[in-house]
Amino acid sequence: MNLDDHIWSLASKKLANEASEKELQELNALLAENPELHSQLRLMSKWWDDGEEKPKSDGSVLFGKIQAKIKDMEGTGQPAVAVETPSPVKPEKTMQANYNSTEKLKQHSPFLNSTAMIKNYLKVALRQLRKQKMYAAIKIGGFAFSIAACLLIALYIRDELSFDKSYPNAANVYRLLGHYHDGSVDEKGVDWPSVMAKVIKQDYPEVEKSGRLMPNSLFWGAGANELKRADQADNTHEEGFAYADQGLIDILNLPMVYGDSKHALSEPLSMVISKSKADKYFPGQNPVGKVMYLNNNKTKPFKIAAVMQDIPGNSHLHDFKFFITLAGVEFWNGEQATWDANNYHIYMALKPGTNIAQFNKKVNDGILKNYYIPSMTHNGDKRASRVMSIFNLVVQNVQDINLRSYDIHDGMSHGDIRFVWLFGAVAGFILVIACINFINLSTAKSANRAKEVGLRKVVGSQRSGLIRQFLAESLLYSFFSFVLGLILAWVLLPYFNTLASKSLTMPWVVWWLVPVVLAAAFLIGIVAGIYPAFYLSGFKPAEVLKGNLSTGSKSSVLRNVLVVFQFATSIILIISTVVIYNQMQYLLNKKVGFEKDQVVMIQGTNTLDNQVKPFKSELLKLSTVKSASISDFLPVSGTKRNGNQFFIEGREKIDPTVGGQFWDVDHDYLKTLGIKLVAGRDFIPDMKADSQAVIINQMMANKLGLKNPIGKKIVNYGPGKTIIGVVQDFNFNSMRDGIEPLVMHLSSSESIVSVKIKAGDVKKALDQITATWKQFAPNQPIRYTFMDERFASMYADVQRMGRIFTSFAVLAIMIACLGLFALAAFMAEQRSKEIGIRKVLGATIGNITAMLSMNFVKLVFIAIVIATPIAYYAMTQWLQDFTYRVQLSWWMFALAGVAAIMIALATVSYQSIKAALMNPVKSLKAE
Repeated sequence: MNLDDHIWSLASKKLANEASEKELQELNALLAENPELHSQLRLMSKWWDDGEEKPKSDGSVLFGKIQAKIKDMEGTGQPAVAVETPSPVKPEKTMQANYNSTEKLKQHSPFLNSTAMIKNYLKVALRQLRKQKMYAAIKIGGFAFSIAACLLIALYIRDELSFDKSYPNAANVYRLLGHYHDGSVDEKGVDWPSVMAKVIKQDYPEVEKSGRLMPNSLFWGAGANELKRADQADNTHEEGFAYADQGLIDILNLPMVYGDSKHALSEPLSMVISKSKADKYFPGQNPVGKVMYLNNNKTKPFKIAAVMQDIPGNSHLHDFKFFITLAGVEFWNGEQATWDANNYHIYMALKPGTNIAQFNKKVNDGILKNYYIPSMTHNGDKRASRVMSIFNLVVQNVQDINLRSYDIHDGMSHGDIRFVWLFGAVAGFILVIACINFINLSTAKSANRAKEVGLRKVVGSQRSGLIRQFLAESLLYSFFSFVLGLILAWVLLPYFNTLASKSLTMPWVVWWLVPVVLAAAFLIGIVAGIYPAFYLSGFKPAEVLKGNLSTGSKSSVLRNVLVVFQFATSIILIISTVVIYNQMQYLLNKKVGFEKDQVVMIQGTNTLDNQVKPFKSELLKLSTVKSASISDFLPVSGTKRNGNQFFIEGREKIDPTVGGQFWDVDHDYLKTLGIKLVAGRDFIPDMKADSQAVIINQMMANKLGLKNPIGKKIVNYGPGKTIIGVVQDFNFNSMRDGIEPLVMHLSSSESIVSVKIKAGDVKKALDQITATWKQFAPNQPIRYTFMDERFASMYADVQRMGRIFTSFAVLAIMIACLGLFALAAFMAEQRSKEIGIRKVLGATIGNITAMLSMNFVKLVFIAIVIATPIAYYAMTQWLQDFTYRVQLSWWMFALAGVAAIMIALATVSYQSIKAALMNPVKSLKAE
């Protein structure tokens, strides 16, 4: 204890009539060195008398601490009351005259009064910040990191919510959805017949324009291609191709750099490319009118009709860099007029003011009754009589596509509104945890401010003024934290962009940034400081100066509740992190029914034309290659998919259709991918009859009701095909979905060659494969990927969200631990006398540490009880998205509970051990 504090302690005992004779002599000796305190003693004695407290001793001076405290509070270098000097005027009158003079000046100068008051508040707040460096660092540091996290999450949410709002008429642009719900099947899709765009425009006056988009890579030209200029020899791999018509360009009003947007896709064999691709292939030129070839196909020279601005990243169409015209395109005879083939996304621009609910019903009833039911009846589909009850047409606003399409099969990458809500909640929790730290530390250190409050009230401070003072301190902490938080957010943004696969930037130049930051800093400062301000300003001077204040007793319950809330939140985050991690590991390591390891996928082989099979033959000669197969249809993302309807031959007019995939494969497909036959045989290359044979999976056999399917015939479009084999079910879609019925047909599909390499020297195998490729395509670089990597990419979005969630969960736990650390330090400080007495009486370091830690451990146990059912419910709901999922096990919750207890013990143990090691003589002497 320093000299000032010692004098304060002696003077307080004197006023309370609790000082011994020795202490009175020591106090008088210390105060005799400063005779200027005589008038201040009279002020204190008068106040004490007014409080009906009669000191037993009539000491004539108070102590130096009072003058120092009053100077601090006034924010000036002069005494707050008149100092006694040789004069006939009584000190009390001098003080009253000075006070009256000051009040008159304030009344005539309100601006000076307010300015001086604010200046005083800031000076005292800064002084408090300097005096309590550790606690100030924890308050500001916790706030700053929470603010940085909230800013990053806010940037993420702002970007997600901004999707597809840049289109001039976005509020009136819609796409058509189909919702099929029959028994256990509940699916939503966006694929429609080509004729739908024409019908919806001509039958419904609410529709101003309609357009088509066809991104299905099943059709030549869509998806990925090998591209080159007409005067180039080398091909370049490009992705982001889609078929579109002029109607789509008109609906979205895509801005053009070169060319006429009104006729961009109106001519056959025309193409629109993005500005970035135009700069890549035609640097510094206007490429309109230039010709480009896809996949070396010189029979289809595509002429560039326009160059569009790159579609922004916050558009659901941002992956598309090339639009190929649908003008004059018919993929097979009658394809543009049939209602039986669904391959197109239908967009429409509605007239402003259209009642969407009424329009939805009108379209649903009209299209089904006038077109689908007649077509289904004609084809003998037994669902025609109940199609109205199992199928609905719905329009979706373009601005909802990104966040509200998580349950829609559209083949596009997009966000999820549930993650937006989740991250928003995490940001809120992080901020609340930081505010709780501020409240807990402010109220816990109340005893340190109690003397100040008592002195302020003695010299005339009102409670409202004290509240303003404490709120000013809170605001100062908040503004410092926001400045530091902005800097941290800017520093961490590149890492966050990598984590979230975004290209976010800090909006330094937008007009609203400064007002929003200032308003947020003010609001958070008030919210965090309002309770401590009212609590601290409520101390009674008589109790404080008598030493009767029960330190923190009025706020201990609130502190405990807030600590429980912090750790309940942390435990929920820990459990969620454990479940998300285990679900991801389960998906990536689950046996999927095929061998994805050691399989190299060589893409772009369709440019080899009739040399694909010779290329495969050469690969099979390599010492590092076990087998190879030619097929575009593979059980990983980025390969072809289709939709077909199947019947048992002869029952087309009787049984309901069975939807499924129809894949073209070669005779080495099952061998290369390690797919197991459970019945029948594989394809035989030289057997002519196998050209009309198929192999199905177990799911297709079950859906068709075939217990012994070998030898049976199934019908798709055309003549029946004989089932020669049944394979074990394997996952070829995301495991969010179930296994789909599948039919494999012996045919050529030559864009991808899959190569199963021998275990061992992967580099040698890749070198051999590359050398073989160069023999067949010397002007085209080889492009390959490993199947297991492509499989993992199917869950990239969930993994990405999991990493973001985990990062912010760790941050929230760290901020909570910072507060707990500071709180433990203060509690140890407040119990130093008790600790000293216990040690004198024989308590060990272990006893003291356990005593100080036990209260916090009890709070953590309460938090575990509260958090467990909440986390169980939340994670159960999240796992419902996955057809294949882990089971929530007791050990996940036990692990989180043990982790929380260990974190709490690790956080408080340092302060507990430090307090236990303290010399008891020092603590008892200080008290």
